[in-house]
Amino acid sequence: MLGRTAGGLFWMFRYLERAENTARLLEAGWHIALTRSDGDSNEWESIVRTAGQTMAYEAKYDEYTAQHVINFLLRDMDNPSSVMASVDLARSNARQVRTALSGEVWEATNDCWMSLKAALARPVSERSLHETLALIRNRASVVRGALHGTMLRNDIFSFARLGTFVERADATARILDVKYYVLLPSAAFVGSSIDNAQWEVILRSVSAERSFSWLHGGAASPQAIAEFLILDERMPRSLAFCSTKVTQYLRYLERDYGTRYECQVVADCITDCVHNRTVESIFQSGLHEFLGEYLSDLTRLAIQIEKDFQFYG
Repeated sequence: MLGRTAGGLFWMFRYLERAENTARLLEAGWHIALTRSDGDSNEWESIVRTAGQTMAYEAKYDEYTAQHVINFLLRDMDNPSSVMASVDLARSNARQVRTALSGEVWEATNDCWMSLKAALARPVSERSLHETLALIRNRASVVRGALHGTMLRNDIFSFARLGTFVERADATARILDVKYYVLLPSAAFVGSSIDNAQWEVILRSVSAERSFSWLHGGAASPQAIAEFLILDERMPRSLAFCSTKVTQYLRYLERDYGTRYECQVVADCITDCVHNRTVESIFQSGLHEFLGEYLSDLTRLAIQIEKDFQFYG
């Protein structure tokens, strides 16, 4: 496969995953903001910080308000990580690799772009936010369903899934890192209660509140939350699950091309780092430090994938 085609597939699905993750993050923060009776803007600021867009936001706005944050993260084309900008970039990449996609995947991607362009043509109010976010999640799910239901399990599929899981791991690590102060060991070891609203936003941001409740009976503790979102391979947005999937699809590419690439060495190290840790050791060495190292390694992996498969010629 041409490197540009591989890169187009990788980034198409990174951008689609980013759009969905941004919508989930915004929904979680919005639900938490609704519980604040004092009108505190900290949660809105936290949402922007988690999305990694603090500098871009503050260059445009002087304060954190619901309306500013909602529209900055949903429809502002000057923000390259906004939902609309991400979907626009996903569609551009899909057009570039259209011959590698099934008709259903292209149509689903194009329909996603058209639906969201219409929905985000005007500012989104808090009143219409829930409906808009549900539309974003739904359209992204349709594209993913078309991929799973119509594409051959070949190198095309592998590059698409690599993009998804690299982006998903990045999103989970970032939400945990920004909220890490909620999960400080002192809360676990001295029996202090943690802010229900704060841990709820962590779980809701990765669509994990119900599955966590099934496993833990609703009894949240810092260690249980961290273990679930970092180490539990049953959770499809955990770091362990995403790392394993990245390694898996790189091995498929090794089989298809008959070459073991440097990015596999990096991916194996990341996967081993997650699988060979306990939640106790992570807290002992520092959750923030662990997540920072993970994000750094993930960035290095993405760059190495681009180099190994010559995305840009």
